[in-house]
Amino acid sequence: MGFAGKDFEAFLTERLGVHLVRPDRRDEPVRHGKIARVRQWIEAVIDTLKGQLSVEQHGVRTPSGVFARTGQRLLALAAGIWTTGPPTPGSNDP
Repeated sequence: MGFAGKDFEAFLTERLGVHLVRPDRRDEPVRHGKIARVRQWIEAVIDTLKGQLSVEQHGVRTPSGVFARTGQRLLALAAGIWTTGPPTPGSNDP
């Protein structure tokens, strides 16, 4: 049964404390309904963050790499604000 099995869901809940949300199968009662919109939203957020952080261009493959790249981007943003000041309301500066 793969990810749809009751044993697998029980394992995740008992040992890891997580609740697996997946599309309902045809042969089971409605549990979560259609989750396609939620999945699209999550994928869009992840894709946007990957683009803003340039994680694929810099070879980020591990959680520590993501933290390092996020820190680099935040420091660069802070340095830009320190040197030029915060954007003024109504300006077209990003």
